[in-house]
Amino acid sequence: MATMTAAQRREQARAEYDAFLRGCPTNQLLDRISDKWVSLVVSALASGPMRYSDLGRKIAGVSPKMLTQTLRSLERDGILARTVTPSVPVRVDYELTPLGHSLSLLLTAVKDWAEAHFDEVHRARERYDSDSADA
Repeated sequence: MATMTAAQRREQARAEYDAFLRGCPTNQLLDRISDKWVSLVVSALASGPMRYSDLGRKIAGVSPKMLTQTLRSLERDGILARTVTPSVPVRVDYELTPLGHSLSLLLTAVKDWAEAHFDEVHRARERYDSDSADA
């Protein structure tokens, strides 16, 4: 039986990722990027860098706590970069990394789809609810 180097074991593990398995790291990543606040933050930053307060105004309904948590998790995952400019007051800007830009294409498309098709989904919900009430 041949032994594998650490690099070979990592490559084999990478090839065996299966997002359908709960313990798989890709499953956890899908959980992260499917969060509504992540989707809205990434979509908002697709047009360019923004300050914290600008993001808070653009994304209706996000609490300061949730916005902070979302920004920190995206920074940790390498999706966005945080730049602090020493001034009075301190200026903090957030922008997508190249990895974040690749994700923004997908999440912005999902956001656009939701905006374009909500009326159809709403009608389908009404039909379903009506049919369920009649049954």
